[in-house]
Amino acid sequence: MSKLYLITGFLGAGKTTFLKQFIALFAGQKIQLIINEFGQEGVDGTLLSHLDAYLQEISGGSVFCSCRLDQFENVLRGSADLHPDVILVEASGLSDPTGVRRLFSQTDRFPHIEYQGAVCLVDAVRFPKLYATARTCVKQLAASDVIVLNKIDKASAEQLDATRALIRGQRPEIPVIETSFGRIDRTLLDLLAAHTADAPGESMPLTADLTIRKINVQISPDISAYELQKFIEMFIEDTFRVKGFVQTCDRGMLLADCVGNVVSLAPTSLQVPAEKAGWLTILSGAGMPVHKAVKQACQWYARFIQTVE
Repeated sequence: MSKLYLITGFLGAGKTTFLKQFIALFAGQKIQLIINEFGQEGVDGTLLSHLDAYLQEISGGSVFCSCRLDQFENVLRGSADLHPDVILVEASGLSDPTGVRRLFSQTDRFPHIEYQGAVCLVDAVRFPKLYATARTCVKQLAASDVIVLNKIDKASAEQLDATRALIRGQRPEIPVIETSFGRIDRTLLDLLAAHTADAPGESMPLTADLTIRKINVQISPDISAYELQKFIEMFIEDTFRVKGFVQTCDRGMLLADCVGNVVSLAPTSLQVPAEKAGWLTILSGAGMPVHKAVKQACQWYARFIQTVE
């Protein structure tokens, strides 16, 4: 039997950083890692490619949405041939996982998988605002067995109190681990093993979060790091997340990993596949004027823009 753990959490909560810590808890075991991203070109898979795990990516939509559910099930059935001890699934930050227990209760379809529960990463700083604007956050809490309240080092006392109150208001019984940089220990596994009660909301259908808007922009390698920064700054305040690998003319390959209104560009030594280099995925919500802002930014920096879709 393979033990399967699901990792959820809204965009920018720190799932990828957490996953590196989580994998360390299974040292010496054979691990299959399934990474799900909403954008066309996966970024997290590249960031995690150096880990000692069999890595598979599912991009272009949530694995719990009808658009990718069949592909997800095929990957899971194929895992029977790999015989992993542990299967870790990092779901898209936009996924609605409320039907996950129902999915894995079908033992005739996945007889080799033993579902161990879901961990939900919560951004202590941004969660109150996101909880009010993105229904996905509510559904991710509903499907979870343990909450990892992350980035507490960056949150004010008021933000922490507000986040705790929202979690307790929806799931008063759920265990919560408070941390920074996704740091956890084996206490998390003990809590997952002990928290066996079904999470509420399991009767909800598997649906996509229709409030999300996505734009993919392909950028020329002639752009400088400064120009890339200024380009993103023109629309960053109207987004939930901006992410991608962009080749620049002066600083080489940069990882753009922007949350809220903060632009983050960092050099990376990773070997980025050609099909993933140069693409930015921009995610926002309904009612956010991101399309107009991105259009204006693309017009201003037109000489560096190759494709917008």
